[in-house]
Amino acid sequence: MSRLRPDLVAMEGYHSAQVSVEVRLNTNESPLALPSAYLEDLSRALKTLNLNRYPDRSALELRSAIAAMEGVAAEQVYAANGSNEVIENLLLAYGGRGRRALVFEPSYALHAHLARTTATELISVERRQDLSLDSALVSQAVRDHQPDVIFLCSPNNPTGEALPGEVIEAALSSGDGLVVVDEAYVQFANSSASLMLGTPGSDRLVLLRTFSKTWALAGVRLGFCIASPGIVADLEIVTLPYHLSALTQVAGLLALGYLDDMEQRIALIVAERERITSSLASRGYTVWPSQANFILFRPSDGKGHELWERLVAHSVLVRDCSSWPRLEGCLRVTVGTPEENDKFLNALEEA
Repeated sequence: MSRLRPDLVAMEGYHSAQVSVEVRLNTNESPLALPSAYLEDLSRALKTLNLNRYPDRSALELRSAIAAMEGVAAEQVYAANGSNEVIENLLLAYGGRGRRALVFEPSYALHAHLARTTATELISVERRQDLSLDSALVSQAVRDHQPDVIFLCSPNNPTGEALPGEVIEAALSSGDGLVVVDEAYVQFANSSASLMLGTPGSDRLVLLRTFSKTWALAGVRLGFCIASPGIVADLEIVTLPYHLSALTQVAGLLALGYLDDMEQRIALIVAERERITSSLASRGYTVWPSQANFILFRPSDGKGHELWERLVAHSVLVRDCSSWPRLEGCLRVTVGTPEENDKFLNALEEA
């Protein structure tokens, strides 16, 4: 039999526990259904697709529409099967054996996971005691390790912190590696690294985005990045032929016509996020300020796993982070619909 690479033997695949419950608030998806008008548009569009033919390999129509929304050129947009495929292809192009990727923990676990699976040396640096990042810490880490790829997450998963521009500037100015800012939740925040596009050093800046959260298309699997045309061209080298299906392309293209609906969903979720945050704080829990669609919190007794079990018993599922390094006793709850959030808060009171 073929043997698994030795460096992968001890690894496990990335996953999130799923159990049968009434309220799922553990995977940061949109809790709101797609507009019925969108589904009707999609149904009509699917009937016109020639599925016996390969899709447009360049996804040019979709990329052009994304570029128009983001205020950049189509040559600066690269689309893939979720932002996770973008991350993997960035590491295939710029990482690999003999190269380094830098992450600041705790953060999105897939950055580190994909660095390992692409045989990229992983450098993990601790965040500050309060789990925040600042420019001094980032600058020092980049100077010390001189990584080929630097991952920043804004807002950060699982803490919800959005990074100020000076932190990203520190990453760019302290080394010559690629700076990847994962902005999967940026629509819920009040800042974005897109303001840095066109500034000195930004030819090494990559912004990751997804349709899974605010666009409510997690089941479609569509993500993209905004970067310099040179980086986009490099990504094309490692991209599988026809990797983005015609179904995915048309679903994403049509979604861009529903910007007003997306903004209404964002407003609702942000308001509910603040309501949940206030309620958790009033109960004496430690709560990390969030600019995403989730909230990290720790019960006052520090017994997060026990609380997670009691919530499951009340048919509410949140993310159990209590055994993760640096997050002892913590849980993370996704903001759901107002009704789901009421059930979570009621279950919390009973638990």
